[in-house]
Amino acid sequence: MDLDPRQTAAVRAVIETGSFEQAGARLNLTPSAISQRVRALETRLGTPLIVRTRPCRATPMGQRLLQYLRRTALLEDDFASDLAGANEALLNVAAAVNADTLSTWFFPALADVLLKENVLLDLTVDDQDHTHALLASGLAIGCITTEPAPMRGCFAERLGAMRYRLVASAAFVERWFAAGFTRDAARRAPVILSSRKDALQARFLETRFGLPPDAYPCHYVPAPVPRYMAIQRGLAYGMVPELEFGAAVERGELVDLAPRQPTDVELYWHAWKVQSPRLEKLSARIVELGRTALGTHVGPTGARTHRRTG
Repeated sequence: MDLDPRQTAAVRAVIETGSFEQAGARLNLTPSAISQRVRALETRLGTPLIVRTRPCRATPMGQRLLQYLRRTALLEDDFASDLAGANEALLNVAAAVNADTLSTWFFPALADVLLKENVLLDLTVDDQDHTHALLASGLAIGCITTEPAPMRGCFAERLGAMRYRLVASAAFVERWFAAGFTRDAARRAPVILSSRKDALQARFLETRFGLPPDAYPCHYVPAPVPRYMAIQRGLAYGMVPELEFGAAVERGELVDLAPRQPTDVELYWHAWKVQSPRLEKLSARIVELGRTALGTHVGPTGARTHRRTG
């Protein structure tokens, strides 16, 4: 079945911008014209593609269509560059990563391949347990996630384990945990989380103390560095990646509240099996450098850990 490129462009614009008005502004059309093109394609395919909410979102079939359109666009862009005899054309790659990956190894490690291959990144940052949904929805063509199993048409490569430490400042420990890191103290002491999706501390506290997520006070700070600064200044305690802040524990700037119980989060790179040549190179580099940065942590028994929290 041949798809009308004007209709598919309208559907993609609505899904990516979240509204018919913004889609119209992107394509220099009226919202009414966008609506007509979307409805015409829905009629032709015999299924709805857009859930008309605020913001608009794709139906399952709309997600599959968006996946197809983005993959096709990448392949076409790379083929056009090959015809031109060079990789001078910029290639836009939409990917989803977790904040701690972004703040540690992702950019320093990938800078060379991004420059060499002329890749423009369109990154969405989300919790590592939720980035996979962005790949499934078509809003990303690759993601770093805790999900080990690839969905149909994709591959998954293990990167390694991001190790986390549960830390606090010495002043915080003196105030809240003077009698020890106990269940009663953990009920009262404020925790700092990246968002309400952040389940690292929740899993740890539930495993160790049997505390449900609503049993203790929480700060919510989405950026890793300000979150670390809040811990350092004694506002809260929380999980930090050893890769980024492990040296602060060694220097005595932070106290490891559970030195024998690190939390290892297994991370995987997912992407489509059919890729453009430049995306293949980018994927290979992400896997190579991710494995170098993360390595393979093993638990006290010598077994690999997956989202281990206790």
